[in-house]
Amino acid sequence: MKRVLVVGSGAGGAAAARELQGRFQVTVLEAGSEFRPFTTSLRVPEHAKRAGLLFDPREISLLFPAMRVHMTGEGMAVVRARGTGGTTTIATANALRQDQHFRELGIDLSQAFSELEKSIPISADHGHLWRPATKRCFSTCMTMKLDPFPTPKMGRFENCRNCGRCVLGCPFGIKWDSREFLREAVARGARLETGAEVESVVTSGGEAMGVMARHGLKRSFHPADLVILAAGGLGTPRILVNSGIEVEPRLFVDPVLCVAARHPEAGQNREIPMPFIVQRRGYIVSPYFDHLSSFFNRTWKQPFRDIFSLMIKLADTPRGHVEGRSIRKSLTPEDHDVLSEAVGLCTDIHSSMGIPGDKVFLGTVNAGHPGGMLPFTPAEARTLHHGRLPGNVYVADSSLFPDSLGNPPMLTIMALAITISRRIDCDQL
Repeated sequence: MKRVLVVGSGAGGAAAARELQGRFQVTVLEAGSEFRPFTTSLRVPEHAKRAGLLFDPREISLLFPAMRVHMTGEGMAVVRARGTGGTTTIATANALRQDQHFRELGIDLSQAFSELEKSIPISADHGHLWRPATKRCFSTCMTMKLDPFPTPKMGRFENCRNCGRCVLGCPFGIKWDSREFLREAVARGARLETGAEVESVVTSGGEAMGVMARHGLKRSFHPADLVILAAGGLGTPRILVNSGIEVEPRLFVDPVLCVAARHPEAGQNREIPMPFIVQRRGYIVSPYFDHLSSFFNRTWKQPFRDIFSLMIKLADTPRGHVEGRSIRKSLTPEDHDVLSEAVGLCTDIHSSMGIPGDKVFLGTVNAGHPGGMLPFTPAEARTLHHGRLPGNVYVADSSLFPDSLGNPPMLTIMALAITISRRIDCDQL
């Protein structure tokens, strides 16, 4: 049986491994270790902040080793997870079909979406978990004719404890993440190797022979007949550049900015994040308690139970690049204009809920959906194989997205990875 290396175990990697195992012998190489949620009492970082010990978002890995933060030149915190399940473990498990850019290219993901929605428990029936402030906010958005809708969530939220820890790793196994697909792949015979940070693809005669990976202080070669790169919108471009494969100097990150105010006893810090969404041109708005800001932003003061926050997620201009471990990413004047509009809308929502505009305060600008550095074009619509890659190397993550979604991308990444995996013909390798 031919050997496949899947690099990364997040949304794209786990979905590809589950799809390919059986036709191939799959080995998943994951740079991190087995994911562990943040189970420490939240009073620990609260006390540390009060003592002045928390001031840089990059310190988060000291509290929560699975979460890593990279700072861009503009001061934006780019967040990712390192470990099995990738960033799905610290995502909010939103299940939105966001394939408009692919449909415009002639790429149909509808069958994969339908199958995912049957194999993953998905429901928007979680209103019983909403606290009074969230219900009041939803009604306010309805009155303002903003067309809010409950967010479809992946998981078994009928059993949710409403602890507010989704973005710190669900401690109760309620929220779905890609480790479930990873476990299915392993049960079918796939192999999982953690602590294997892939550095480059090794090629000969225009074909991939395997990959070089670092295991602590050691480096080793892993042979393969097929390589699937799914290390994420930052990790995959690094591997490609190290392999002598050119990527585009275009990077989107879906910047997030929270507009908050004090609503007594809002309890949002102990509530499911992003319970509903308002879609606008170029951004979305959704209730979201930003733990990163609560840990590190000086304007976010305790008690946190009194903070009610509205998250802006921006569909930013794909302009930026990755240089080794450094991320170069700035918002354009157009991005700042849209962000200013969004802040105004969030301020109006708070005002309609009874909080004057001069009482709102902002969170730390952060981001967690990088992509776009190897975008699909109409030329790849039929084969789903990017022309810059060796014939037996595929990418299966957000690197392929033509533009920012400005929306949760998890379901779309999985649908894309499954669709790509089904186009691979083992007899032609």
